[in-house]
Amino acid sequence: MVSTYLSGPPNDTGGSLTRLGVDPTVRSMTDEIAAEADRIFEEALERTGARDPRQFYRERLLTLKGSDADGYATAVDYYRETLVPDIASGNAEPLGAWTEYGRILAEAVADGRTVSVDSTGLARPYEGPNVEHLILHLPSDGGRGLVVALPEKLSAAQRATYDVLVDGRKKAAS
Repeated sequence: MVSTYLSGPPNDTGGSLTRLGVDPTVRSMTDEIAAEADRIFEEALERTGARDPRQFYRERLLTLKGSDADGYATAVDYYRETLVPDIASGNAEPLGAWTEYGRILAEAVADGRTVSVDSTGLARPYEGPNVEHLILHLPSDGGRGLVVALPEKLSAAQRATYDVLVDGRKKAAS
């Protein structure tokens, strides 16, 4: 699967660096960096069997875009200036870098705390990415949990946690 997302998150300029007055040579280098970061991330997903979290992150970006212009700008800047270059240069482990970006997005959308839920359902404060854990951001206002990362397959306990905290079911599905 080839992702078009790493070439740029949704933005008000339509994604054209040329329209922003960026020299086409710089744009080409930026596109090459994004393509390299994408390739590295895709390889990491394939190698580990981790789920691709970018759809959740796109949803967070759209929420920010509609509700917090400063938060949205900060998230886009982090994406362009930190996430993509760090992955492309090999300075960041791709799954960990994307999970951290997801946590940053979730915190920008809602104050709260991020937790990591192991296969037994035990939740602990988030300490870093783990492909076997369900990672959720729990808003302080008691709103529904925001997905930061999902394991390849949810355990029964993780599924129950997801059903209650993310889907808002009063009772976990059987």
